[in-house]
Amino acid sequence: MDEESVRQKVREGYTQIAMLDSVGCGNGVSCCGSSPEAAEELVRHIGYSSDELAALPEGANMGLSCGNPTAIAALRPGEVVLDLGAGGGFDVFIAGRKVSATGRAMGVDMTAEMLAKARRNAVVYRENTGFDNVEFRLGEIEHLPVADASVDVIISNCVINLSPDKPQVWREMARVLKPGGRVAVSDLALFQPLPETVIETVEALIGCVAGAVLVLETEQMARAAGLVDIVLNTKPDYVKTLLSLEDPLYQKILAQLPPGATAADYITSLEVTARKR
Repeated sequence: MDEESVRQKVREGYTQIAMLDSVGCGNGVSCCGSSPEAAEELVRHIGYSSDELAALPEGANMGLSCGNPTAIAALRPGEVVLDLGAGGGFDVFIAGRKVSATGRAMGVDMTAEMLAKARRNAVVYRENTGFDNVEFRLGEIEHLPVADASVDVIISNCVINLSPDKPQVWREMARVLKPGGRVAVSDLALFQPLPETVIETVEALIGCVAGAVLVLETEQMARAAGLVDIVLNTKPDYVKTLLSLEDPLYQKILAQLPPGATAADYITSLEVTARKR
């Protein structure tokens, strides 16, 4: 598919997810467990604390995470944080508490229904915290609606590999970061190329799998954008957890792999940290 067709398929898939009443995708087309209980178990497994989850507005956690970027970002009070692909606001609300009333947490998402959900959740967040420090903007992560050199930290959680133009995403990240600003991203990447039968399925595309690139390619894109001090940390246990939870998408992937192979041989959660000079 061409770039705009990819964006449209992703937008349609996540519109459906945003409109569901229950946690997670319900139809196996996202990076989530197969039930609300499994989604809750998943985010705990990847490092979110009970206190963080309890403080979230209801419905903010839709089970779409593959890592914990707010943890590896080492956020500090007073910082300006930008979340790429904010969804219902899950990581924005956690980041907002970490940067406190003197900081700011912004989220960008291209799906209007997700944005509406996040803004509704923001009302509850403000009531619970007393902070008026979060906002959500409609836009594509390849063309961020954010000023040059205005952000201290960029976070993202299982979103960048949904983009059909990942090098442009990394260039945009470098553009909006202040000098010395930091990147803390959790995403999916590949140890080896996936079979074509997996890549061609729309479910895998929406589920952050078909668009994943090799670990080394991620580093190359970040470096080409001008970022430095790039550190990559693979987390293969994430995929093993999804398999143990019998996630529908990963069961489909498993069925299309060579005999004896498992999804964890191909796919990994990847933490990326970097800095702008």
